[in-house]
Amino acid sequence: MYAVIKTGGKQYRVSEGDVINVEKITRAEGKDKINIKEVLMVVDGDNVTVGTPYVANATVAAKAIEDGKSEKVIVFKYKRKKDYRRKQGHRQPYTKLEITKISVK
Repeated sequence: MYAVIKTGGKQYRVSEGDVINVEKITRAEGKDKINIKEVLMVVDGDNVTVGTPYVANATVAAKAIEDGKSEKVIVFKYKRKKDYRRKQGHRQPYTKLEITKISVK
């Protein structure tokens, strides 16, 4: 059984036990359990349920493992012959999730 979920403007194919990095999710202090209700599709063997746009009464339960930052990306701009150079770095924050349960009622 697997599901396609939407979080942070991106779509992920997940099944129980998967560990994924998603865009940072703000959560209350001490809250590690997250329910994702934006489920686009659920596949259970030959039974495929596709939502319009979301599957009704479907949720994916996840546990937040950690928050972190990804590898640094260097942004370098320059214009030749004009002595113009700008160097900037960026580290995108993420939340690591472990998928615990996929349920359709």
